[in-house]
Amino acid sequence: MLDGKKTLFSGMQATGTLTLGNYLGALKNWVDIADEYMTFYCVVDLHSITVRQDPAVLRKRARDLLTLYIAAGLDPEKNCIYYQSHVSGHAELSWILNCFTYMGELNRMTQFKDKAAKHADNINAGLFTYPVLMAADILLFQSDVVPVGMDQMQHLEITRDIAQRFNGIYGDVFTIPEAYLGKTGKKIMSLQDPAKKMSKSDENPNASIYLMDEPDAIIRKFKRAVTDSEACVRYSEDQPGIKNLIDIYSSVTGKTPEETEKEFDGKGYGEFKMAVGESVAALLKPVQDKFNELSKEKSYIDGIIKANDEKANYYALKTLRKVQKKVGFPERIR
Repeated sequence: MLDGKKTLFSGMQATGTLTLGNYLGALKNWVDIADEYMTFYCVVDLHSITVRQDPAVLRKRARDLLTLYIAAGLDPEKNCIYYQSHVSGHAELSWILNCFTYMGELNRMTQFKDKAAKHADNINAGLFTYPVLMAADILLFQSDVVPVGMDQMQHLEITRDIAQRFNGIYGDVFTIPEAYLGKTGKKIMSLQDPAKKMSKSDENPNASIYLMDEPDAIIRKFKRAVTDSEACVRYSEDQPGIKNLIDIYSSVTGKTPEETEKEFDGKGYGEFKMAVGESVAALLKPVQDKFNELSKEKSYIDGIIKANDEKANYYALKTLRKVQKKVGFPERIR
């Protein structure tokens, strides 16, 4: 808790292009809960370099992502929106926490195994200690809650373990964070393989809806979405393709799966897919328009970056100085 308000931290990697899954599963929820907490939303660029990046592309994607946060409805006056790399406390606290994290804990991280398999030519130490930097991200702002998907729960658990271990030695230094699970759009699946989550890095361009996709492209991708042979709009685990489309439609329209089934009772997949595509295109249009508008306002975005860098560094240093004192680092002479 900071300044009498519960604290919430989250962020997205500055790689790839945000998908509909990122929007419905995270960004839209962030906007909905922004007034309830003191919020810190970072553009996660330190984590991004565990995989080799083109420097110019990474810089552009980082700025685009920060702009998209605002375009999606996050008020930069109320929410601290900043670059992770502009707050050195993330890296400094990460090193300290590395010394309170066990190799066995990191060896159990399933995401490391998955990423190591995908990037066998670049299995670096940063990829292995990724969860410690994530723990530092969360603990740096004394976060009470962290919006996470089920695939990130393991990282939150190791964060809690590290914080409890540190507190057990030095007293109540860190807030122990809890998971915040969004009410809708928890997990949006691939349009081409509903057994996989919709991903920024999917090699099949028809598998994901990207936030900046044109309406025609969105509708075309939904028309090509995998369904099945039953030819009825029914919410069932036996129909994962249709179930995913119903989840998307429900998240966008606010209707329940049952209401969606009733709306399309007796109608074919073609009509349903068109309705889903049109509803998604309509949802994303205002975000796209705002993003395009903000992208032309260089001085405005630069001002937000400067102001929120200062705010994030102020609160990060409060935690970092306390931790440095606890572990015995010499005090700074002012």
